[in-house]
Amino acid sequence: MDPALASLLAYFRPLATLNRTWPGASEALLSPGVNLLGANAAYLDAEADWAAAQVWAREHRWPLLRARLDEGRHVPAQAEVVGTVRVGTVRVGTLRSPLQIEQVSRLTLPIWADVLAEAHAQPEWSPLLARHLAARLETLRDHALLLAYAGAEPVGALLWQPSGAHLWGTLDPAVDYPLLSAAADLSGGALLVSLPDTSPVQVADEVTVRFELEGGG
Repeated sequence: MDPALASLLAYFRPLATLNRTWPGASEALLSPGVNLLGANAAYLDAEADWAAAQVWAREHRWPLLRARLDEGRHVPAQAEVVGTVRVGTVRVGTLRSPLQIEQVSRLTLPIWADVLAEAHAQPEWSPLLARHLAARLETLRDHALLLAYAGAEPVGALLWQPSGAHLWGTLDPAVDYPLLSAAADLSGGALLVSLPDTSPVQVADEVTVRFELEGGG
């Protein structure tokens, strides 16, 4: 499996409600009721596993996305691309930022979720996301919540773990790099991250991953 897909899978696996594996490296994640693309996707090592993954998702009555490298390939006629991310390595910056980046307590999760949901223009998503993550973070001691502040105002939120930083958002693109740089610092200087197309941040070894919703999924 491509390293970008493997990183996304490793990151979202502990955040998902359900998972199913097949011989080889194929695995699918589901989180019914929770709007996290990466935690509702199949990461496949073999084309033949997609049909089985769809059957499994239908048993749980929740749509399953397919995560795959873009590589310029044609989108199947029966599929809809519901999201794309650029995945690559970000490194710690050398310039000081006027922003304050803090590693915060799990008790601040509702505030953290408010910032993330607003950053993704889905403020109604916040309470459910906070509840979902609270239940999982209880046992995930190697995960860290980061908040970026401009003065006293929280303007960015990120969930760090050793495998990467694929769940984050900011209220201003100027916050993107300082927040990601702080996350990379927690990893010793470099970290694999996901970026929306709107982010100005440049990363090394960049690939594009798209999430497709196919007919029958």
